[in-house]
Amino acid sequence: MSPAAYIDAHATDLVALLQRLVRTDTVNPPGNNYAAITALLADELTLAGLVAKRFPVPVALLRKTLPAEQHTFPRYNVLGRLAAHGAKKTIHFNAHYDVVPVSGKWRHGSAFSGKVDGGWIFGRGTADMKGSHASLLMALRALHATGTAPKINVEVSFTADEETDSALGAGWLVKHAPIKPDYAVVMEGGEGNRICCGHNGVVWLNVTVHGRAAHGSTPHEGVNALEKMSALVLALDGYKKRLAKRAFTAPDGKVMRPTLNIGGVFASGEGGKINTVPALASFSIDRRVTAVETVPAAERELCAFLAAAAKKIPQCRITVEKVSHNHPTFNPPAHPFFAAAAGCVTRVRGEKTSFRVSEGFNDIYFFAEELGIPTLGYGPGGADCHAVDERASVKELVASAKIYAELLTTFAG
Repeated sequence: MSPAAYIDAHATDLVALLQRLVRTDTVNPPGNNYAAITALLADELTLAGLVAKRFPVPVALLRKTLPAEQHTFPRYNVLGRLAAHGAKKTIHFNAHYDVVPVSGKWRHGSAFSGKVDGGWIFGRGTADMKGSHASLLMALRALHATGTAPKINVEVSFTADEETDSALGAGWLVKHAPIKPDYAVVMEGGEGNRICCGHNGVVWLNVTVHGRAAHGSTPHEGVNALEKMSALVLALDGYKKRLAKRAFTAPDGKVMRPTLNIGGVFASGEGGKINTVPALASFSIDRRVTAVETVPAAERELCAFLAAAAKKIPQCRITVEKVSHNHPTFNPPAHPFFAAAAGCVTRVRGEKTSFRVSEGFNDIYFFAEELGIPTLGYGPGGADCHAVDERASVKELVASAKIYAELLTTFAG
């Protein structure tokens, strides 16, 4: 039996594996059940014939990196390795296991149900990105069960905290884990007949506007932080227009531009009351950085704009706090590795493959830029990522498993 035939015959096992993963709540923050999920993943790698190990992130680094309320939530990264006989090159597959928090009313009750309905499996993390875990593990299981040897050495990592900033996940892995890849597949960012060859970065800021409290009956005696914040937010429309004039054309022809999302988080200060002039107001900024920009330049420019805009608003005093950032990356898909992956996608799916750049960030950066190796993104994807009724297509889970198996058995580097 071929690996592809094995995958078809064991599609229900693939679904059952994904259900186990989804039913393990790994919401981040704070970082729920990381010990449980990484133990499960290490066991699955071992069953598929790899040598697997969990690496706990040192407590001192965890406490230095995370806010105090997360210090009791340990971080782990999993690494599996499989040596192919006579192979000189190594391919590394990576996926993060943390998921974003849950809100809203879900079709099947719990957001962690793993319910299968109409060819889809529902639950937080099905699409982003535990479906990729299940597809890769099924591909490895298929090779092991059918006695099919890969043509290239295999490394697999399952990492923490991509939904925050990856510092203790893929960022830690590339600096401290015993990996030596020549190529990497981050199993998200591309799906269907599109392979990801880069992604946007991001700068996250929090802007605090400082006013002066006063009684609501004498507002002229205070400085209304909300009014100043509103004026500042309106001024940012001019910056959005500036960004809209910049363009980057991806290999698939899509024109990408920097974006600004204001107020994903906004708040007033302590002591707020309906008859009090607000002394404090704050809002967040999400500045997407295109693949041809840099984080430092984007951050400097945005901070300079905020300072200049505030200066033009009477009595508008602000402080700007850096929350986090992720770097962009772009790999022109000219390397033979990209052609090999595209060939696998085309053969399995029976349709022409294209290359895209992802609007969102993922962990491609760490392998492409930190390690300097050809890196692409591809996985089963899904629908409503980060939203209510997130789900993954069973058909796409099976197709991705076949594509991973095809790559491992046809590409030697």
